[in-house]
Amino acid sequence: MAITAAQVKELRDQTGAGMMDAKKALTETDGDIAAAVDWLRTKGLAKAAKKSGRTAAEGLVGLAVEGGKGVAVEVNSETDFVAKNAEFQTMVGDITKAALGAADLDALKAADLGGKSVEEVITGKIATIGENLALRRMAKVEGDSVAAYVHNQMVDGMGKIGVLVALKGQDNGIGRQIAMHVAAANPASLSEADIDPALVEREKAVLTEQARESGKPEAVIEKMIQGRMNKFFEEVTLLKQKFVINPDITVGQAATDAGVEVLGFVRLEVGEGIEKKEEDFAAEVAKVAGN
Repeated sequence: MAITAAQVKELRDQTGAGMMDAKKALTETDGDIAAAVDWLRTKGLAKAAKKSGRTAAEGLVGLAVEGGKGVAVEVNSETDFVAKNAEFQTMVGDITKAALGAADLDALKAADLGGKSVEEVITGKIATIGENLALRRMAKVEGDSVAAYVHNQMVDGMGKIGVLVALKGQDNGIGRQIAMHVAAANPASLSEADIDPALVEREKAVLTEQARESGKPEAVIEKMIQGRMNKFFEEVTLLKQKFVINPDITVGQAATDAGVEVLGFVRLEVGEGIEKKEEDFAAEVAKVAGN
């Protein structure tokens, strides 16, 4: 199949690979971006080992904590200008508070907000604000205590990245520190036990191909794979990650030293995983000018 320049650019943006390497990877994988990323990694041509979610939509993440319960919601807007609008921020705050009593996203959309459902309130704001708005995600955690942290906070409890950490035991300040770590390190899961099996298999397949290209005996290759998988788990699971506050210990050890157990966490980043259409402003100006 024909490989487009847009595909090559997307792959280069994700991996940092050279143009010809990116094009070859796409050719070898019939234009499949995800497979091409793995192909480049197998060949050692990708500069980044992990592909992070692209933040390509605007809006706010709101956090609310009540007792041992915490909730995070993401409400999207088309522009950052609207995210800074007081009317929009008030709506997000009201929706976040309502989420404390909602079981899931559908229940939140139907929840009462001043005599109207949340969904109806959002529809009304679309008309008054003049942009498309959407309630995209909601996530909850529960524990003996819940710590919250908002990165790039615009107003109290709202910003671009919101993190909740649920603890077993009395939080003595470690909860917020772990939440800050989660915001920075973006772990894939709490521990090895609950990581997505598909992610594990994909990583193992790449590492296996890399090890076999070394040409070493099978017994050595198996040890190489196991060692690299252990390193992978240390990088992507919260409890095994090096604690950003004190890199000499893991997050799990920091929690133990503080007398608590991390039960779970939530990290929502505005627009994560949404691909925003790139505007050709030159073409738009020419169109308006009648050219």
